[in-house]
Amino acid sequence: MKRFRHTRLEIDLGVIAQNVRLLRAKTPAHAKLMAVVKADAYGHGATAVSQTAVANGAEYLAVAIPEEGVILREAGVTAPVLVLGGVNADGAEAAVAYGLTQTVFDARAVEFLQQAAQKYGKTVGVHLKIDSGMGRIGVRSRQEAKQVLAALEKAPRVALTGAYTHFATADEADDSFVFEQHERFAGLVEEACREHAGLLLHCLNSAAMLRCPQFAHDMVRAGIALYEDPHLPGGEGAGLHEAMRWVTEGVHVKTIEPGETVGYGRTFRAQRPTRVMTIEIGYADGYPRALGNTAYALVRGRRAPVIGRVCMDQAMLDVTEIPGACAGDEVVLLGTQGDERISVRELAEWMGVIDYEVMLSPTARVPKVYV
Repeated sequence: MKRFRHTRLEIDLGVIAQNVRLLRAKTPAHAKLMAVVKADAYGHGATAVSQTAVANGAEYLAVAIPEEGVILREAGVTAPVLVLGGVNADGAEAAVAYGLTQTVFDARAVEFLQQAAQKYGKTVGVHLKIDSGMGRIGVRSRQEAKQVLAALEKAPRVALTGAYTHFATADEADDSFVFEQHERFAGLVEEACREHAGLLLHCLNSAAMLRCPQFAHDMVRAGIALYEDPHLPGGEGAGLHEAMRWVTEGVHVKTIEPGETVGYGRTFRAQRPTRVMTIEIGYADGYPRALGNTAYALVRGRRAPVIGRVCMDQAMLDVTEIPGACAGDEVVLLGTQGDERISVRELAEWMGVIDYEVMLSPTARVPKVYV
Protein backbone atom coordinates (compact mmCIF):
# COMPACT_ATOMS: atom_id res chain seq x y z
CA MET A 1 0.00 0.00 0.00
CA LYS A 2 1.30 3.46 -0.85
CA ARG A 3 2.17 5.52 2.24
CA PHE A 4 1.67 9.27 2.43
CA ARG A 5 2.77 10.16 5.97
CA HIS A 6 6.45 10.45 6.73
CA THR A 7 6.11 8.48 9.96
CA ARG A 8 8.24 5.34 9.69
CA LEU A 9 10.62 2.90 11.34
CA GLU A 10 14.08 2.88 9.82
CA ILE A 11 15.81 -0.47 10.36
CA ASP A 12 19.55 -0.47 9.74
CA LEU A 13 20.39 -3.96 8.46
CA GLY A 14 24.06 -3.00 8.48
CA VAL A 15 23.86 -2.70 12.27
CA ILE A 16 22.09 -6.07 12.50
CA ALA A 17 24.84 -7.62 10.35
CA GLN A 18 27.54 -6.06 12.52
CA ASN A 19 25.86 -7.30 15.71
CA VAL A 20 25.58 -10.84 14.32
CA ARG A 21 29.24 -10.89 13.33
CA LEU A 22 30.25 -9.66 16.76
CA LEU A 23 28.10 -12.28 18.48
CA ARG A 24 29.47 -14.97 16.19
CA ALA A 25 32.99 -13.93 17.20
CA LYS A 26 32.02 -14.14 20.90
CA THR A 27 30.52 -17.62 20.44
CA PRO A 28 32.86 -20.59 20.99
CA ALA A 29 33.96 -21.97 17.63
CA HIS A 30 32.34 -25.38 18.22
CA ALA A 31 28.89 -23.88 18.95
CA LYS A 32 26.22 -22.74 16.50
CA LEU A 33 24.65 -19.30 16.69
CA MET A 34 20.84 -19.13 16.75
CA ALA A 35 19.22 -15.81 15.86
CA VAL A 36 15.92 -15.36 17.70
CA VAL A 37 13.54 -13.61 15.30
CA LYS A 38 10.23 -14.17 17.09
CA ALA A 39 7.70 -11.33 17.35
CA ASP A 40 8.69 -10.07 13.89
CA ALA A 41 12.33 -9.98 14.99
CA TYR A 42 11.47 -7.89 18.04
CA GLY A 43 9.70 -5.44 15.76
CA HIS A 44 12.54 -5.18 13.22
CA GLY A 45 11.03 -7.41 10.52
CA ALA A 46 11.58 -11.17 10.72
CA THR A 47 12.28 -11.91 7.06
CA ALA A 48 14.86 -9.16 6.50
CA VAL A 49 16.56 -9.79 9.84
CA SER A 50 16.62 -13.57 9.28
CA GLN A 51 18.22 -13.19 5.86
CA THR A 52 20.78 -10.75 7.26
CA ALA A 53 21.55 -12.94 10.28
CA VAL A 54 22.09 -16.08 8.19
CA ALA A 55 24.28 -14.18 5.72
CA ASN A 56 26.51 -13.01 8.58
CA GLY A 57 27.07 -16.19 10.57
CA ALA A 58 23.85 -17.40 12.20
CA GLU A 59 23.23 -21.11 11.53
CA TYR A 60 19.81 -21.43 13.14
CA LEU A 61 16.71 -19.28 13.63
CA ALA A 62 14.05 -19.31 16.35
CA VAL A 63 10.42 -18.17 16.38
CA ALA A 64 7.72 -18.36 19.04
CA ILE A 65 4.81 -19.86 17.09
CA PRO A 66 4.46 -21.95 13.93
CA GLU A 67 2.87 -19.06 12.02
CA GLU A 68 6.11 -17.10 12.31
CA GLY A 69 8.05 -20.02 10.87
CA VAL A 70 5.60 -20.32 7.98
CA ILE A 71 6.16 -16.64 7.11
CA LEU A 72 9.91 -17.24 6.90
CA ARG A 73 9.54 -20.33 4.73
CA GLU A 74 7.15 -18.59 2.36
CA ALA A 75 9.68 -15.76 2.07
CA GLY A 76 12.31 -18.25 0.95
CA VAL A 77 14.27 -18.62 4.20
CA THR A 78 15.72 -22.14 4.23
CA ALA A 79 17.81 -22.13 7.44
CA PRO A 80 16.70 -24.44 10.28
CA VAL A 81 13.91 -22.82 12.32
CA LEU A 82 13.03 -23.83 15.89
CA VAL A 83 9.53 -23.06 17.20
CA LEU A 84 10.04 -22.17 20.86
CA GLY A 85 6.41 -22.47 21.98
CA GLY A 86 4.03 -25.38 22.39
CA VAL A 87 2.00 -26.91 19.59
CA ASN A 88 -1.55 -28.11 18.91
CA ALA A 89 -2.75 -30.38 16.10
CA ASP A 90 -2.98 -27.55 13.55
CA GLY A 91 0.43 -26.20 14.49
CA ALA A 92 1.89 -29.69 14.19
CA GLU A 93 0.69 -29.88 10.59
CA ALA A 94 2.34 -26.53 9.86
CA ALA A 95 5.61 -27.65 11.46
CA VAL A 96 5.69 -30.79 9.33
CA ALA A 97 4.53 -29.16 6.10
CA TYR A 98 7.03 -26.29 6.32
CA GLY A 99 9.99 -28.19 7.73
CA LEU A 100 10.09 -26.48 11.13
CA THR A 101 11.70 -27.96 14.24
CA GLN A 102 9.14 -28.04 17.03
CA THR A 103 9.62 -27.76 20.78
CA VAL A 104 8.04 -30.63 22.76
CA PHE A 105 7.57 -31.17 26.48
CA ASP A 106 4.70 -33.68 26.72
CA ALA A 107 3.40 -36.80 25.00
CA ARG A 108 0.42 -34.93 23.54
CA ALA A 109 2.61 -32.78 21.31
CA VAL A 110 4.57 -35.82 20.15
CA GLU A 111 1.32 -37.53 19.16
CA PHE A 112 0.14 -34.49 17.19
CA LEU A 113 3.45 -34.36 15.33
CA GLN A 114 3.48 -38.09 14.60
CA GLN A 115 -0.02 -37.88 13.13
CA ALA A 116 0.92 -34.91 10.96
CA ALA A 117 4.18 -36.49 9.83
CA GLN A 118 2.33 -39.69 8.94
CA LYS A 119 -0.18 -37.67 6.92
CA TYR A 120 2.51 -35.87 4.92
CA GLY A 121 4.87 -38.83 4.69
CA LYS A 122 7.66 -36.81 6.32
CA THR A 123 9.84 -36.81 9.43
CA VAL A 124 9.79 -33.84 11.79
CA GLY A 125 12.58 -32.78 14.13
CA VAL A 126 11.89 -31.75 17.73
CA HIS A 127 13.80 -30.25 20.64
CA LEU A 128 12.94 -31.26 24.19
CA LYS A 129 12.31 -28.27 26.47
CA ILE A 130 13.57 -28.54 30.05
CA ASP A 131 12.02 -26.33 32.73
CA SER A 132 15.05 -25.83 34.96
CA GLY A 133 13.51 -22.98 36.94
CA MET A 134 11.74 -20.58 34.57
CA GLY A 135 8.34 -22.00 35.52
CA ARG A 136 6.87 -21.83 32.02
CA ILE A 137 6.86 -24.76 29.61
CA GLY A 138 9.15 -27.76 29.85
CA VAL A 139 9.66 -31.05 31.69
CA ARG A 140 10.59 -30.54 35.31
CA SER A 141 11.60 -34.02 36.45
CA ARG A 142 13.24 -37.21 35.24
CA GLN A 143 9.83 -38.86 35.29
CA GLU A 144 8.33 -36.22 32.99
CA ALA A 145 11.34 -36.46 30.69
CA LYS A 146 10.95 -40.25 30.54
CA GLN A 147 7.30 -39.87 29.54
CA VAL A 148 8.24 -37.71 26.57
CA LEU A 149 11.08 -40.05 25.60
CA ALA A 150 8.68 -42.99 25.78
CA ALA A 151 6.23 -41.17 23.51
CA LEU A 152 9.05 -40.50 21.05
CA GLU A 153 9.88 -44.21 20.98
CA LYS A 154 6.33 -44.81 19.72
CA ALA A 155 6.59 -42.01 17.12
CA PRO A 156 8.99 -43.15 14.39
CA ARG A 157 8.44 -40.02 12.30
CA VAL A 158 9.31 -37.65 15.15
CA ALA A 159 13.07 -37.29 15.60
CA LEU A 160 14.56 -35.83 18.76
CA THR A 161 17.41 -33.64 17.53
CA GLY A 162 17.99 -31.26 20.44
CA ALA A 163 17.23 -30.21 24.01
CA TYR A 164 17.32 -26.85 25.74
CA THR A 165 16.37 -24.70 28.69
CA HIS A 166 15.97 -20.98 29.37
CA PHE A 167 17.56 -18.95 32.16
CA ALA A 168 15.36 -16.71 34.30
CA THR A 169 17.94 -14.35 35.83
CA ALA A 170 20.89 -14.17 33.41
CA ASP A 171 20.58 -10.38 33.15
CA GLU A 172 20.67 -9.79 36.92
CA ALA A 173 23.71 -9.03 39.05
CA ASP A 174 23.38 -12.24 41.06
CA ASP A 175 23.99 -15.08 38.60
CA SER A 176 23.86 -17.91 41.16
CA PHE A 177 20.49 -19.11 39.87
CA VAL A 178 21.98 -19.42 36.37
CA PHE A 179 24.45 -21.97 37.72
CA GLU A 180 21.66 -23.75 39.61
CA GLN A 181 19.51 -23.91 36.48
CA HIS A 182 22.41 -25.20 34.40
CA GLU A 183 23.02 -27.98 36.90
CA ARG A 184 19.35 -29.02 36.71
CA PHE A 185 19.44 -28.90 32.93
CA ALA A 186 22.54 -31.07 32.73
CA GLY A 187 20.94 -33.63 35.04
CA LEU A 188 17.65 -33.79 33.15
CA VAL A 189 19.13 -34.16 29.65
CA GLU A 190 21.44 -36.99 30.72
CA GLU A 191 19.07 -39.80 29.80
CA ALA A 192 17.97 -38.12 26.56
CA CYS A 193 21.61 -37.86 25.50
CA ARG A 194 22.19 -41.54 26.29
CA GLU A 195 19.25 -42.65 24.15
CA HIS A 196 19.70 -40.11 21.33
CA ALA A 197 23.25 -39.49 20.19
CA GLY A 198 24.27 -36.13 18.80
CA LEU A 199 21.58 -33.99 20.42
CA LEU A 200 21.99 -30.25 19.90
CA LEU A 201 22.08 -28.83 23.45
CA HIS A 202 21.54 -25.13 24.13
CA CYS A 203 20.71 -22.99 27.14
CA LEU A 204 22.36 -19.56 26.73
CA ASN A 205 20.19 -16.55 25.94
CA SER A 206 21.73 -13.16 25.07
CA ALA A 207 22.70 -12.18 28.60
CA ALA A 208 23.97 -15.65 29.50
CA MET A 209 26.03 -16.05 26.33
CA LEU A 210 27.86 -12.81 27.13
CA ARG A 211 28.36 -13.66 30.82
CA CYS A 212 28.65 -17.46 30.98
CA PRO A 213 30.16 -18.70 27.68
CA GLN A 214 31.34 -21.85 29.47
CA PHE A 215 27.74 -23.12 29.23
CA ALA A 216 27.58 -22.76 25.44
CA HIS A 217 27.19 -26.51 24.75
CA ASP A 218 26.33 -26.91 21.04
CA MET A 219 24.48 -23.64 20.35
CA VAL A 220 23.73 -20.21 21.83
CA ARG A 221 20.56 -18.17 21.32
CA ALA A 222 20.96 -14.47 20.56
CA GLY A 223 17.73 -12.53 21.05
CA ILE A 224 17.86 -8.96 22.35
CA ALA A 225 21.59 -8.78 21.58
CA LEU A 226 20.81 -8.82 17.85
CA TYR A 227 19.01 -5.51 18.24
CA GLU A 228 20.79 -3.58 21.01
CA ASP A 229 23.41 -3.84 23.73
CA PRO A 230 21.65 -5.59 26.63
CA HIS A 231 23.48 -3.42 29.25
CA LEU A 232 24.45 -6.25 31.56
CA PRO A 233 25.15 -5.57 35.25
CA GLY A 234 28.75 -4.69 35.96
CA GLY A 235 29.59 -4.50 32.24
CA GLU A 236 30.64 -1.62 30.03
CA GLY A 237 28.66 -2.95 27.11
CA ALA A 238 29.34 -5.61 24.53
CA GLY A 239 29.91 -3.29 21.58
CA LEU A 240 26.47 -3.98 20.14
CA HIS A 241 24.33 -1.23 18.63
CA GLU A 242 20.68 -0.32 18.14
CA ALA A 243 19.27 -0.85 14.67
CA MET A 244 15.90 0.93 14.97
CA ARG A 245 15.14 4.60 14.33
CA TRP A 246 11.57 5.90 14.75
CA VAL A 247 10.91 9.01 12.68
CA THR A 248 7.96 11.31 12.06
CA GLU A 249 7.41 14.87 10.84
CA GLY A 250 6.27 18.23 12.14
CA VAL A 251 2.98 19.26 10.51
CA HIS A 252 2.25 22.61 12.18
CA VAL A 253 3.98 25.16 14.41
CA LYS A 254 2.22 27.96 16.28
CA THR A 255 2.90 30.27 19.21
CA ILE A 256 0.68 30.24 22.29
CA GLU A 257 0.67 32.86 25.04
CA PRO A 258 1.29 32.43 28.79
CA GLY A 259 -1.70 30.76 30.44
CA GLU A 260 -2.88 28.98 27.31
CA THR A 261 -3.08 25.19 27.41
CA VAL A 262 -2.28 22.26 25.14
CA GLY A 263 -4.14 19.00 24.58
CA TYR A 264 -6.88 16.95 26.18
CA GLY A 265 -7.40 17.68 29.86
CA ARG A 266 -5.31 20.87 29.54
CA THR A 267 -2.39 19.15 31.31
CA PHE A 268 0.18 21.58 29.89
CA ARG A 269 -0.13 25.31 30.61
CA ALA A 270 2.34 27.73 29.01
CA GLN A 271 4.43 29.79 31.42
CA ARG A 272 5.86 31.94 28.60
CA PRO A 273 5.22 32.53 24.90
CA THR A 274 5.64 28.96 23.64
CA ARG A 275 6.16 27.62 20.14
CA VAL A 276 4.20 24.38 19.81
CA MET A 277 4.95 21.85 17.06
CA THR A 278 2.31 19.24 16.27
CA ILE A 279 3.73 15.94 14.96
CA GLU A 280 1.92 13.17 13.10
CA ILE A 281 2.27 10.37 15.63
CA GLY A 282 -0.03 9.14 18.38
CA TYR A 283 -1.00 6.16 20.46
CA ALA A 284 -2.66 4.55 17.43
CA ASP A 285 0.90 4.33 16.07
CA GLY A 286 2.19 2.83 19.32
CA TYR A 287 3.52 6.07 20.82
CA PRO A 288 1.75 5.79 24.18
CA ARG A 289 -0.33 8.39 25.94
CA ALA A 290 1.90 8.05 29.00
CA LEU A 291 4.70 9.95 27.21
CA GLY A 292 2.82 13.23 27.43
CA ASN A 293 4.68 15.80 29.58
CA THR A 294 7.40 13.18 30.12
CA ALA A 295 9.31 12.31 26.94
CA TYR A 296 11.47 14.20 24.48
CA ALA A 297 11.85 14.07 20.71
CA LEU A 298 14.65 15.37 18.51
CA VAL A 299 14.15 18.33 16.19
CA ARG A 300 17.09 19.83 14.30
CA GLY A 301 19.45 17.83 16.49
CA ARG A 302 18.04 19.20 19.76
CA ARG A 303 15.69 17.83 22.41
CA ALA A 304 12.11 19.07 22.45
CA PRO A 305 9.79 18.14 25.33
CA VAL A 306 6.54 16.32 24.54
CA ILE A 307 3.82 18.55 26.02
CA GLY A 308 0.21 17.81 26.82
CA ARG A 309 -1.35 14.38 26.40
CA VAL A 310 -0.39 12.29 23.39
CA CYS A 311 -3.50 11.97 21.21
CA MET A 312 -4.58 9.02 19.09
CA ASP A 313 -2.97 10.42 15.93
CA GLN A 314 -0.94 13.45 16.99
CA ALA A 315 1.36 14.73 19.71
CA MET A 316 2.77 18.16 20.54
CA LEU A 317 6.30 19.39 21.23
CA ASP A 318 7.70 22.55 22.80
CA VAL A 319 10.16 23.86 20.19
CA THR A 320 10.60 27.33 21.73
CA GLU A 321 14.34 26.76 22.23
CA ILE A 322 14.92 25.35 18.72
CA PRO A 323 15.48 28.22 16.26
CA GLY A 324 13.85 27.77 12.89
CA ALA A 325 11.81 24.67 13.82
CA CYS A 326 8.96 24.46 11.33
CA ALA A 327 6.43 22.22 9.63
CA GLY A 328 8.15 19.62 7.49
CA ASP A 329 11.05 19.14 9.91
CA GLU A 330 12.09 15.56 10.58
CA VAL A 331 11.30 14.54 14.17
CA VAL A 332 13.09 11.59 15.75
CA LEU A 333 11.31 9.72 18.53
CA LEU A 334 13.93 6.97 18.84
CA GLY A 335 17.47 6.99 17.51
CA THR A 336 20.01 9.60 16.43
CA GLN A 337 19.69 13.02 14.85
CA GLY A 338 22.83 15.13 14.59
CA ASP A 339 24.83 14.74 17.78
CA GLU A 340 21.79 13.88 19.92
CA ARG A 341 20.33 10.44 20.56
CA ILE A 342 17.28 8.94 22.24
CA SER A 343 18.06 5.33 23.11
CA VAL A 344 15.72 2.39 23.50
CA ARG A 345 16.59 2.30 27.18
CA GLU A 346 15.74 5.99 27.66
CA LEU A 347 12.41 5.72 25.84
CA ALA A 348 11.60 2.61 27.88
CA GLU A 349 12.18 4.52 31.11
CA TRP A 350 9.82 7.29 30.00
CA MET A 351 7.22 4.70 29.04
CA GLY A 352 7.67 2.73 32.26
CA VAL A 353 8.39 -0.51 30.38
CA ILE A 354 11.36 -2.67 29.35
CA ASP A 355 13.40 -2.29 26.16
CA TYR A 356 11.64 -5.19 24.44
CA GLU A 357 8.27 -3.44 24.71
CA VAL A 358 9.64 -0.26 23.12
CA MET A 359 10.80 -2.20 20.05
CA LEU A 360 7.41 -3.88 19.79
CA SER A 361 5.39 -0.69 20.36
CA PRO A 362 5.07 0.67 16.79
CA THR A 363 1.83 -0.58 15.27
CA ALA A 364 1.11 -1.80 11.75
CA ARG A 365 0.32 1.80 10.82
CA VAL A 366 4.05 2.57 11.00
CA PRO A 367 5.86 1.11 7.95
CA LYS A 368 9.36 -0.34 8.15
CA VAL A 369 12.01 1.08 5.84
CA TYR A 370 15.28 -0.85 5.52
CA VAL A 371 18.53 1.08 5.19
